[in-house]
Amino acid sequence: MAFVYLALAIVAEVVATSALKATEGFTRLWPSLLVIVGYVLAFYMLSLVLRTIPVGVAYAIWAGMGIVLVALVGALVFGQRPDLPAVLGITLIIAGVVVIQLFSRISVH
Repeated sequence: MAFVYLALAIVAEVVATSALKATEGFTRLWPSLLVIVGYVLAFYMLSLVLRTIPVGVAYAIWAGMGIVLVALVGALVFGQRPDLPAVLGITLIIAGVVVIQLFSRISVH
C-alpha cells in the first residue's frame, strides 16, 4: 500500500506544482486553492509512506519523479522544451530512482 500512497503523493505534488504558474502569485483563487490542496494531500500521503519506507528512499523517489513529471508537464502544457543538458539530467534522475528500487537494501521491495 505504501507505493500507492507514494504514487498519490507524487501526482498531488505534480498537480500542485504545475498549478503554481496559474496562481499569478497567489492572486487567483481557484488555482491557489488547487496548489494548497495539492500540497496538503501530497505531504499527507508522503507521511503515510514513511510508516514503511525509509525517509531517504521515499523522498528520493518522490522528489525525483516529481521533477521528471513536472518537466514533462512543462513541455507538454507550457511549451517549455528542455534542452539536451536538461534531458540528460532528467535521465540521470530516472536512473537514480531505478537503481534505488532495484538494488538498494534499504528500499522496501
